Amino acid sequence: MPAAARRLQPPLPNTWGLGYPRCMDAVPKQPPPGGEDLADERQLVARLRVGDGASYEQLVRTYGGRLLAVARRLVRNEEDARDCVQEAFLQAFRNIEKFEQRASLGSWLHRIVVNAALMKLRARARRPEASIEDLLPQFDADGQRIEPEAELAVSLELLERREVREAVRRAIDQLPDGYRNVLLIRDIEGYDTAETAALLGLTPGAVKTRLHRARTALKSLLAPVIRGGKP
Repeated sequence: MPAAARRLQPPLPNTWGLGYPRCMDAVPKQPPPGGEDLADERQLVARLRVGDGASYEQLVRTYGGRLLAVARRLVRNEEDARDCVQEAFLQAFRNIEKFEQRASLGSWLHRIVVNAALMKLRARARRPEASIEDLLPQFDADGQRIEPEAELAVSLELLERREVREAVRRAIDQLPDGYRNVLLIRDIEGYDTAETAALLGLTPGAVKTRLHRARTALKSLLAPVIRGGKP
């Protein structure tokens, strides 16, 4: 992996209020078709298929940094993240003939590295997961919410502060893996509910439930940061 790519750090989205948009460095899943870029990509794929060595280097230079950012978000370990990227490129090289070019090359690689990261997570020793019940809304016997949900006024200036972005990362990492992975894949990496379910081996209904709970828990974790303007 080139040194420049290794130095890349994944930026957080420019807003973290209620919408949870995808990270800016996430590879677009459906980029607009575009003349010169699409032609260049087709040429790159053609060269890869005939084993052109320079094309492999170009592929790594072009996509290595973004794939490493994705892997880092998921596995939270630098060595494991690099292993995932290496595995993703190896799989891509071995299976380039199967790439049908209905999606972009970046989208294809993105899915491969997400799968590699999820396999790495599954291979780790399973640890007991903490409960997030204390971070979710509480209701009385009549079904009324005990504490009304407070509105969080989020300014772009606040969200652009480095310490706040770091607090967001820490808050995401506090979520149990079952919720964290759904949040990352669905909201950060930008996969839809059906795709997220397929990647995680869940039903779409389970994805929706976990995603709602993860968003609510994350909002609770970030409330002191947003209200106080500091982590």
